[in-house]
Amino acid sequence: MSGHSHWATIKHKKASKDAKRGKEWSKVLKVVMASAREGGGDPKINAKLAQALEKAKAVHVPKDTIDRVIQRATGQLDGFVIENVTYEGYGPGGTAVMIETLTDNKNRTNPELKKIFEKHGGNLGAAGCVSWQFVKRGVIVFSAPGKTEDEAMEIALDAGADDISGREGTYEVVCETSDFENVRKAIEAKEGVKIESAELALNPTSYVDLNAHDGRKILGLMEDLEDHDDVQSVASNFNLPPELVAEYEAQG
Repeated sequence: MSGHSHWATIKHKKASKDAKRGKEWSKVLKVVMASAREGGGDPKINAKLAQALEKAKAVHVPKDTIDRVIQRATGQLDGFVIENVTYEGYGPGGTAVMIETLTDNKNRTNPELKKIFEKHGGNLGAAGCVSWQFVKRGVIVFSAPGKTEDEAMEIALDAGADDISGREGTYEVVCETSDFENVRKAIEAKEGVKIESAELALNPTSYVDLNAHDGRKILGLMEDLEDHDDVQSVASNFNLPPELVAEYEAQG
């Protein structure tokens, strides 16, 4: 089994949906708006919008709220212009960090992200500084309580995944983007398995092993970036020492 699911497994164990529901709504509605603006307001012919609507339903966003956002995006109501902006930077220990955002004001988002990096001993970089270290892949996180690691691996490989990592009931699967939907559906169909998240995400091509000190710093950076209203996803190429992984899992 690969050992590269540290952030994916930790953030899902630490997530508190009730406490963050308002923030979750804000993030997912921005995805709905951007998807509808790009491909139209009909999910039957707009696959990105259909996927965004599934995410909105998963966090219980009311239908009338979703409808208003789609109407704004398609020009039926006045609203903000949301755009996709990707940021790149360096984290503690020489790690690479990629941030995908949806923002209505780059002049606000940029300095706010820069401040978060500086707070945790990193720095925001120029476009292209670390993106070469990542590729777009399908990433699926699922929980399988009561199943062994071997059983979880069998589930993932039978579904067509390229790699699986994780332990103690929560696993991250990586696959080619072209196989994403088939792999997701195959895992979802397995008895005793629950999909926690499924998305096309940036996946690192190599990893940096951190000590406990830098590991705590990068986790603080990742958590603060994830909490930013404009941030949709964060990817990095770090591996944590076993004692730090165990410490954070114990808190979940």
